[in-house]
Amino acid sequence: MRVTNPAHPEWGVGQVQSVIGHRVTVNFENIGKVLINAALVDLEILD
Repeated sequence: MRVTNPAHPEWGVGQVQSVIGHRVTVNFENIGKVLINAALVDLEILD
């Protein structure tokens, strides 16, 4: 799944690597892998 973080558009488009509960690992094109708490951050899903 491809996503963006609206709070950090400079990170670019990210590819979701794994989802475990609220913990989402996303590999963003500009900064690499980031562990995100989906309970606190609303990622925008790209079609």
